[in-house]
Amino acid sequence: MGNRRRVAERRKTKPAVVGGMIAVVVAGAGIGVYALYGAGAAADDRTQNTSASADHKPKVKTGPLSATEVTTTATTFLTSWQQGRVSTAAAATSDTKAATTLLTGYTKDAHITGVTLTPGTRTGAKVPFSVKGTVTYKGLTKPLTYAGSLTVVRNTATGKPQVAWTASVVHPDLKDGDTLVTGESGTPPIKAVDRDGGEITAAKYPSLGTVLDGLREKYGKEAGGKAGIELRVIRGKGSKSSDKTLVELSKGTPGTVKTTLNPTLQAAAEAQVAKQAKSSVVVLRPSTGEILAVANAGHGFNTAFQGSLAPGSTMKVITSSLLIEKDLASADKPHPCPKYSTYGGWKFQNDDKFEIKGGTFKASFARSCNTAFISQAGKLDNDSLTKQAQQVFGLSMDNWAIGVPSFDGSVPVQSAAQKAASLIGQGAVRMNPLNMASVSATVESGTFKQPYLVSPSVDHRTLATASRTMSSGTLSQLRELMAYTAGYGTAAEAMSGVYGNVGAKTGSAEVDGQKKPNGWFTAYRGDLAAAGVVQAGGHGGDTAGPIVAALLKMGG
Repeated sequence: MGNRRRVAERRKTKPAVVGGMIAVVVAGAGIGVYALYGAGAAADDRTQNTSASADHKPKVKTGPLSATEVTTTATTFLTSWQQGRVSTAAAATSDTKAATTLLTGYTKDAHITGVTLTPGTRTGAKVPFSVKGTVTYKGLTKPLTYAGSLTVVRNTATGKPQVAWTASVVHPDLKDGDTLVTGESGTPPIKAVDRDGGEITAAKYPSLGTVLDGLREKYGKEAGGKAGIELRVIRGKGSKSSDKTLVELSKGTPGTVKTTLNPTLQAAAEAQVAKQAKSSVVVLRPSTGEILAVANAGHGFNTAFQGSLAPGSTMKVITSSLLIEKDLASADKPHPCPKYSTYGGWKFQNDDKFEIKGGTFKASFARSCNTAFISQAGKLDNDSLTKQAQQVFGLSMDNWAIGVPSFDGSVPVQSAAQKAASLIGQGAVRMNPLNMASVSATVESGTFKQPYLVSPSVDHRTLATASRTMSSGTLSQLRELMAYTAGYGTAAEAMSGVYGNVGAKTGSAEVDGQKKPNGWFTAYRGDLAAAGVVQAGGHGGDTAGPIVAALLKMGG
């Protein structure tokens, strides 16, 4: 390549004004024009040697963005979007193609017009903004308002600032691959009711917004309703989230969908998670699998049903059933619990490096001794834990059908150190409160029953099953371990005052980048089982434990 010559160009374009911010918006691809030389392309009569090209090659700007760069880039993008200049707005982003598609659809498919974008106060590279517009479709109109934000980054190749493109720049409910569409919804609205016939709304139960979206998507057509005209988020292919209604231009006729939710327990679950940030909880009926309550402190994602988190020591319930079945442990027999245990090149330790000298397996379970489980890793096949989770607890087969989107856990086949880590709920094992409530329910009832929110009789779907049950001896010992933990182990403080046929297990799962672990708690009381997690909260007995115990005290 020859060297590049920048041709300066003066403009008389007036600055564009957006919400009080001023920036010069220049039409075309850029402020200047570059003439290219070499490789047989002649831009004018002059020739340049290659060594001169190297000497005069423009430097790529690096380092943090200045306030001016952030503000100017954000203003260029927002001004262009507001004025309908899609190509210019898209060119100011890190993904011109994706931005063009979504911004074009904003007007063409979503039928949003008269858009006003007002920037807020910049914080570093992030610029919040408000959106006001009108959704218009076949003579129907409704106002649209929402808050958005964008982040400006520096292009590593060119050094130029640009808007970091994600679909959420256009609307906070959009994920990459999603689209905005206004028209006949295709899916009629529903009226969801609890087990007693009371109507369920997101206003009444904030945690159930995502659940209601899922119920509508699954049962809207079957429930006998009639579709209305709506602005909706249509999820992309492969998404596990449900479509979402943003604006309703005309009401449809809802069909009724009955759920298994208990209104008293649901209200209590909402109140409990409201006390603890990033908390989630699920309550089940072990004898049937009915979901009685589900709640999340954060309402944008249903962690309780769809979360994928390492379960920490609550996984030891499954691991213990495996060790007992294989005669590698017995509740009242001596079992090693040293300070450290090494396997696969990893050195594992207990919390605060404690050890139990001359203790039983029951003592190790109740105190949540990691090394008591790691020490048995070499006696297990790589797929032993996977098979136990699938065959006895009905997990990790991706076949649950609860009535709304859910994740049924993952216990992949592991080897070496990862296999050992899986035994204590770390490594690649992933669960959510629904999964771990089901584990306690399986122990309480003795048989896995797939949890469900809507009776299978409504749509004649087939529920997942487990291929075998634990022997009576294994089940008896597992219940003894959980009962002892609830009365005298790490769960005792939280379970104080929870009487009757009870069992519990705590868990703490370390997560990279978090100062505190995720706190887990799973337990049962009679025909009631529950599990909860508090992300980055600390030990499960102190965080998730009180939430779960409070719901168990209420009975079923």
